[in-house]
Amino acid sequence: MASTTITVTGMTCGHCVSSVKEEIGELPGVTDVRVDLASGRVEIDSAAPLDAEQLRSAVAEAGYEVVA
Repeated sequence: MASTTITVTGMTCGHCVSSVKEEIGELPGVTDVRVDLASGRVEIDSAAPLDAEQLRSAVAEAGYEVVA
């Protein structure tokens, strides 16, 4: 089990949170996604470490950006 934490910018509401959770949740091996709207913090549990580029792409697909 691996755990990854990222910060996502641009989320302003519950729908934003749902979009990010859905896109990240579709990545292979992801078992849980927790999003804190106020801070933009996203915690992801997965079976194996996630590829940073895949993670950025999933967040971008939802319409947001990972803070570098």
